[in-house]
Amino acid sequence: MQLFLISGLSGSGKSVALKVLEDSGFYCVDNLPAEMLPGLIDLLLPAGYKNIAVSIDVRSANSVQLIPNIVNDLKQKNLAVHVLFLDAQSDTLVKRYSETRRLHPLNNGVRTLPECVELEREQLQSICDIGHRIDTSEVHANALRAWIKEFIDHDRAQLTLLFQSFGFKHGLPLDADFVFDVRCLPNPHYMPALQPLTGRDQPVIDFLENTPDAQLMYSDICDFISRWLPKFIADNRSYFTVAIGCTGGQHRSVYLTEKLARHFKSEQQVLVRHREFKS
Repeated sequence: MQLFLISGLSGSGKSVALKVLEDSGFYCVDNLPAEMLPGLIDLLLPAGYKNIAVSIDVRSANSVQLIPNIVNDLKQKNLAVHVLFLDAQSDTLVKRYSETRRLHPLNNGVRTLPECVELEREQLQSICDIGHRIDTSEVHANALRAWIKEFIDHDRAQLTLLFQSFGFKHGLPLDADFVFDVRCLPNPHYMPALQPLTGRDQPVIDFLENTPDAQLMYSDICDFISRWLPKFIADNRSYFTVAIGCTGGQHRSVYLTEKLARHFKSEQQVLVRHREFKS
């Protein structure tokens, strides 16, 4: 049996993630109180269910604090448990709720919407780092669906090294373990022929391949990851995210993200994400 546990902040995309899992053949349960999870597994395991996805969040009140211990107990029973935590910047969550006019689950008639979001973040602090974390602040629904599908499909028995490009002008990613700032490199954005392109297009690649500082930056980042990644593997990490940021997240960060991913793909299981790409 494979159990995917979905959690995260309200408005971060949990319903999208659960729908992707349902479409992939998983038996899905939404808004399950955490203390009921072991009983659900005991019920479904003898019935032959192989793929189960459960969403647990602050709608379960204080029982959400039980998740880390429950996950450890299930893993000790040799169950394959995978935790996916969806996050987003607070102002993004407030905007999403304001646009939909829905009530936040922690609304008590007294708290403001920003206060509800910050209280929820505080209540989920104990579980935000026990699995794979995705920052959906700048991610459109189609891109999130693709990312969730990747998460389902890859081999979780080994560490996954995730390289992500982003633009600093859209904010730092919440899900990064290491962040590298490459804004000091020459910017193709200011070259008319290169401006409409991205770091995956050959003219931009050729420009940065012939930029000594870009190659030195690549070499330094590559050496740093190679030196320290074995320590994280030894620490039983399942996921490790390296974020590469430039100003807009279109040229320099994309180029370096793709190049680093190609290098490490022969050694590790690698995923690539470009946060500012809208599809």
